[in-house]
Amino acid sequence: MASEARDSTEDWVLSPAARPRSFAEIEARVELAVETARSSEAAVAEVGAAAIEAAEQARHAAELADRAARAAEAATMRAARAPSAPQLEPAARAEAAAPGAAEEEWLLRFTHRAERLSARLVRLQHV
Repeated sequence: MASEARDSTEDWVLSPAARPRSFAEIEARVELAVETARSSEAAVAEVGAAAIEAAEQARHAAELADRAARAAEAATMRAARAPSAPQLEPAARAEAAAPGAAEEEWLLRFTHRAERLSARLVRLQHV
């Protein structure tokens, strides 16, 4: 190694303003550095654990997505092989639509009753 590439002692000398005033100050700086290093180590361990957990969840999600894709593919194949539904006659179509009409009629009766009740409550408030 060439002598000019090596560090000299003067490269490591602290300026008078940066020098610690006592041994106690050096000790305090070292303790702060150790505490910071331990906190950093704990934080890195937590981040690592979170990353491992995220990887596990991603693997599980990928497995579920793969199963869902296979189930969808199987359902598509079953639907393609199934015979088509017979066309309903107009009378049968009216019967099939009847449950919707019955629900609509019930909703209409309910709305009228609610309006009558609301009007009655308004009249009672003015008494």
